[in-house]
Amino acid sequence: MNATPPAAPPERRRFLTRLSVGLSAAVGAVLGLPVIGFLFAPLTRREPRVWRPVGGVDEFEVGKTVTVRFDDASALPWAGVTARTAAWLRREDQSRFIAYSVHCTHLGCPVRWVAAAELFLCPCHGGVYYADGTVSAGPPPKPLPTYPVRVRNGQVEIQTSPIPIA
Repeated sequence: MNATPPAAPPERRRFLTRLSVGLSAAVGAVLGLPVIGFLFAPLTRREPRVWRPVGGVDEFEVGKTVTVRFDDASALPWAGVTARTAAWLRREDQSRFIAYSVHCTHLGCPVRWVAAAELFLCPCHGGVYYADGTVSAGPPPKPLPTYPVRVRNGQVEIQTSPIPIA
């Protein structure tokens, strides 16, 4: 007595097949859209760039390089103190300033200015930069990135941008 269950009608089988394929496609789309958005968002998103005042013109001596601190334009609302960043600012002459990133182009370590040697040094991997930001020695592949600088109403302002790492 081998009783086999009766075969489902073809219409019911076709309906259930289409239903399972449709539900699988819907679940795949719901799960896949965030992944696609994550992959393509950097191509469409513009990084914020904001002019940040870093001090009055009279506060900086000609020929001196000093560190200036300002708020990062791309910081998240909950970043707190980590939203603060810095740059090395040099006053070239009475009206011209140049701002260098504090981040080494090798791996993003913070560089420091050694005034006696007039060099930027990266303590992590031995990167050395001349006073103009060009590479002197070590593994950095590119010169120190610079920020745009302007003088407006007696204030020196730096245009912020994301951390420039090679």
